[in-house]
Amino acid sequence: MDPILSTEEKQSTATATSEPKNNSNRPRRRRRSRKPRDTGRQSGWSPVKFNVPVAEGKRRFHDFGLPDVLMRAIADLEFQYCTPIQAATIPHALNGRDLIGKAQTGTGKTAAFLIGIMTDLLDYPLESNRKLGEPRVLIIAPTRELALQIASDAEALGKYTDLSTVSLVGGMDYEKQRKDLAARPVDILVATPGRLIDFVRSREVDLFNVEVLVLDEADRMLSMGFIPDVRTIIRSTPRKGEERQTLLYSATFTDDVMRLAEQWTHNPVTIEIENERKTTDNVAQKVFLVSSHEKYQLLRNYLRVNGIDRAIVFGNRRHETRALADRLCKDGIKAALMSGEIPQNKRLRTLEDFRSGKIEVLVATDVAGRGIHIDGVTHVINYQLPEDADDYVHRIGRTGRAGLSGTSICFACEDDSFLIPDIERETGVKLECIHPDAELLKPLAEVDRDIADRVVASPEPENAQAEIQEAPADVVAETAADSEQEAAQPQSIAADDRQSDASAQVDATDVAEAESESESVADSEAEEQKH
Repeated sequence: MDPILSTEEKQSTATATSEPKNNSNRPRRRRRSRKPRDTGRQSGWSPVKFNVPVAEGKRRFHDFGLPDVLMRAIADLEFQYCTPIQAATIPHALNGRDLIGKAQTGTGKTAAFLIGIMTDLLDYPLESNRKLGEPRVLIIAPTRELALQIASDAEALGKYTDLSTVSLVGGMDYEKQRKDLAARPVDILVATPGRLIDFVRSREVDLFNVEVLVLDEADRMLSMGFIPDVRTIIRSTPRKGEERQTLLYSATFTDDVMRLAEQWTHNPVTIEIENERKTTDNVAQKVFLVSSHEKYQLLRNYLRVNGIDRAIVFGNRRHETRALADRLCKDGIKAALMSGEIPQNKRLRTLEDFRSGKIEVLVATDVAGRGIHIDGVTHVINYQLPEDADDYVHRIGRTGRAGLSGTSICFACEDDSFLIPDIERETGVKLECIHPDAELLKPLAEVDRDIADRVVASPEPENAQAEIQEAPADVVAETAADSEQEAAQPQSIAADDRQSDASAQVDATDVAEAESESESVADSEAEEQKH
């Protein structure tokens, strides 16, 4: 077994390998000297306590010469071996190179760029007095949920450091975000475009000294129409190259995405894992062939018969997902809606209830669903096949996360079965198309009686009782109350929106508008080449 190296040995080894050179040689921005690392004497922890054996074909996080405080958080998170995108990108990020990475959701790309960023910030702290609202790192994400998830991941990785992370997203308390900025100097700022522009224009955020810029899900920013806002933001940062490191991640490398990457990066390393599967082996995929009028009956019975307690059901239109969620609730399923029309505070509460198990089924649109990063989702059900095959990849990426197994089921009827070949070409997987069991197409009342009969015969009445109970009254009541209130935004949200100018309105309604919007990139102005 390869011994775990000390901090000094790790740094020496990293320099001697054929990987990109240790980040000590990269150009420094506003910094004069490297800070000595805590080798465990002060914290009482060292990587020796995190024993990960060498495995053929795998990279350990031990191999990168990371600070011990960061390795300790990685150990807490039980990150043992790098995912392909992490193994390929972390060395270049540590070396200070600009980077373009092709990565799907759920591949570990967030940890990949955060680990490189945090190592840089810890090794090269600013020596001068810092101003409030001047972030060292700016991470731009297309949706609120994704931005909040990135901020949460940053806090988890930075739990043993003094690095500060602040998120600025539309649809949430503006005053609270202002107080977060004023509390202490910001190291990592995670933001959606519209809300960030608000703070920049009010001079509460200054991007002049940003050292690292991360653009996550660049392809999604394109489709959601955020590129003009992103251009405005980038013009407020230092020039690309020695003054600013830029990391751009996208699920696809379209011509438009690559044109943006050329404008915003300097001599970048392009990482594309050719062998990376778009769908993972630990997600079982199948298609139920069913008529359109049998779809709901099949869905409700499938959930009941299989006792599924953490599933996401995807639909293509907001009004259809709303009606589906309401109907499931009335039929005793603990379900909730996740779409762009739902106020942000309720969406966050719904996600928390889903994590805790109070809600068992989320009914979501594609754009809202992309922000759901919750481990333990056992099933993804495509109630309607996605019109874009790439959305199928994102949908099933909600299950089978963190090495767990998952199941993806499509309901294909006469209206959308023609989309199956496109999905198979996109994923490279031949989908198993079967007819559902006759039991799943029985009338709802008959299925409930069958379940009740099995419960009576069960030797474990306590567990069986849980199987047949209907949704708690408080969940049903809350869902009904929310449906009545959705037409009116909460006063706190409305007050926030009044503070946003026209550009921020794009962010405040990003998910809702993106459900039908697609925009291509216009040619860049000459000035853009400077940034």
